Amino acid sequence: MTKYAEFTKIRLGISTCLLGEKVRYDGGHKLDRFLTDTLGNFVEYVPVCPEVECGFSVPREALRLVGDPESPRLMTSQTGIDHTDRMVQWADRRVRELETENLCGFVFKSNSPSSGMERVRVYNEKGVPGKNGIGIFARVFMQHFPLLPVEEEGRLHDPVLRENFIERIFVFQRWRDLLASRKTMQKMVEFHTRHKLLILSHSPEHYRAMGKLVAQGKAIPPAEFHSQYQHLLMESLQRKTTIKKHCNVLQHAMGYFKQQLTPDEKQELLEIIDHYRNGYVPLIVPITLLNHYVRKYEQSYLKEQYYLYPHPIELQLRNHV
Repeated sequence: MTKYAEFTKIRLGISTCLLGEKVRYDGGHKLDRFLTDTLGNFVEYVPVCPEVECGFSVPREALRLVGDPESPRLMTSQTGIDHTDRMVQWADRRVRELETENLCGFVFKSNSPSSGMERVRVYNEKGVPGKNGIGIFARVFMQHFPLLPVEEEGRLHDPVLRENFIERIFVFQRWRDLLASRKTMQKMVEFHTRHKLLILSHSPEHYRAMGKLVAQGKAIPPAEFHSQYQHLLMESLQRKTTIKKHCNVLQHAMGYFKQQLTPDEKQELLEIIDHYRNGYVPLIVPITLLNHYVRKYEQSYLKEQYYLYPHPIELQLRNHV
């Protein structure tokens, strides 16, 4: 049985075409099997198709972004009809509706003039494209939900970006659960304590700042405290982990076994960490050995650390980083 055997499914926004629905301009779809068949076992999707929900037909004339990349126009590619205001007005309404969906993140369709989150083609006055735009709906969504984890399916093919995004949506779900409960400083301290090593693996600077914030928590009005903590938490997790940061955390965790590990066990763990540092084995290898020692020596502090199980092992995310 895993730590996530009875986990409530995470609500995740997604571009509808990624679920296999035929809503694209050409009447097709962009089914992503990882999202539906693997991650789909742990999430409940809230599909959004900006163009269809905005009133465009299937099939339809293709749309594209034109003009200033910071404030592009949404135009039909052949007839040059401007649909920017129509899309923006719909997007403003839609993001307010999505406030009630308790989303923990969103997966956008890459390269889409409505849903791409980065590097979308924007055509200049000469008709030459530059990959420096953001889809109209994606921009409105990210501005409205600045702390919500977002990614696009193309970037999720990168193992590091995939692991980071899924880690963030699970943390955000736990944070949401905390906010929905009877909030006490004791629960807040427990939440922070269990996420310490996870935060440290992303940003030592945020780790220190959040520790100071929690230490001063009783002196800060609750609403202000939770707002500051949430901002630091999600900002910290946006920082990418690195092999160097992970090695630092693994050695930090090893320090909790000073009195228990035999010389051979200590040497074995150091060697495995070094193998990971040199790229010979993935992160799951030292993590598995560390978890073995946690169980063997009943290390209560590490047993509760989400760093050792940030997401379901069935996703195999740390097998590739």
